[in-house]
Amino acid sequence: MNGLLFIDDEEGMRRSVLRALQRESYPIFTAENGEAGVQFVQDHISNIGTVISDFKMPGMDGLEALISIGKLNPDITRIILTGYATVETAIQATNEGIDGFLTKPFDNRELRAKIHEITIRKRLRQFVSDPVYREITDSAEALRPRFHEVTILFSDIRNFTKMSRKADAHDIAAFLNHHYFTPMAEIIHQHNGTMDKHIGDSIMAVFGAPVQHADDAVQAMRAAVDMQKKAVEINMALDAGCGFRLNIGIGISTGKVFSGILGSIRKREFTSIGMAVNMASRLQRLARAGEILICSTTRDRVFEATRSFGQAEALPPVIIKGLEGPITVYRVTNS
Repeated sequence: MNGLLFIDDEEGMRRSVLRALQRESYPIFTAENGEAGVQFVQDHISNIGTVISDFKMPGMDGLEALISIGKLNPDITRIILTGYATVETAIQATNEGIDGFLTKPFDNRELRAKIHEITIRKRLRQFVSDPVYREITDSAEALRPRFHEVTILFSDIRNFTKMSRKADAHDIAAFLNHHYFTPMAEIIHQHNGTMDKHIGDSIMAVFGAPVQHADDAVQAMRAAVDMQKKAVEINMALDAGCGFRLNIGIGISTGKVFSGILGSIRKREFTSIGMAVNMASRLQRLARAGEILICSTTRDRVFEATRSFGQAEALPPVIIKGLEGPITVYRVTNS
C-alpha cells in the first residue's frame, strides 16, 4: 500500500508506532496534531494510503481530522486509535465512514495485523458496490464456491497499443486511471456489478457474483450503455493533442460459471470462470469502437424484462472456441 500517516499529540506514542511498524514495506509518517495531519495529507495526497489518528487531542480531535482527510481522498483507509472508546464515539465514527478502531495499549503484532485487516476490508469495498458489500458481510455463504448464472461484461480500448507506443509512462497511467478505469468502475458499481479484474486496458466485470440478483443481465446492459455514453463525454473533454482517445468496444454474455476464491497462498481473488467469460471476452474483441455486442441469452434476459435499450440486431454467426457450431451475436442499436 502507499504510505501510512500516524497522528498523535504524544511524542512517545508516535515513537512507539514507528518502532512497531519499522519492518513494514511502506513508508511511515507522523504528525503531532489533527491540523498538521490534514495539511500533510493535502500536501502528499497521492502518497498516503492509510491514516491512523489518536482520538483525544488538543484542538482538532482525531475523528474531526479523519473526517476532513476523507473529504480530501475517500480512498484513504482511516483508523481511530483510542483508549477512551465509547458506544457514542463508535456510532459516530461508523456513521462518518471511519474504517476501523484500534485501542490503547496495543501489542505490536496485533497492531500490524489489525492495520492489515482493516486495509483489506477497505479494499474489498472498492471492488463491489455498497449494497453488494453489505450483502456479503451479512451472509457467510456469499463467497462460497458455486456454479450459478451470471452476466459478464468485457470492455477494451480500441487502438490503445498504437496510441501508447510514443506516450510517456506517466501519461499512460494518468489516462487509464483517471479517464478509463475510475469512471467505468463507478458506472459498474452503480449497477451492482463487481470489478473482477483489469487485464491490460481491458475491464472484466461480473453481474451476479458474489451476490445474485434477478436483473443482473439488465443491470449489465445499463452499465454498458452508460459506459459508452461516458466514453463520448470523456473524448469531448480530452485535449485533442494529448494523443489518447477513449473508444471502447464492449461484449456481454450471460451463462453458468464457477465463482469462488481462487489462487495461490500468496495471491488469491474472488473470480468467475467458464464459457460465459470466454464468450464475453470474444464478443468484446469483435465489437468495434462504440459498439455493444451481446449473446442470445443476454438478449433474451434483457429484452424480456425491458424494451428501453432499442433493438438487438442479429449479426452473421461466429465461431467461439469451446462451442460446437457457430452462434448468433447481436449488436445493440439505438440505445
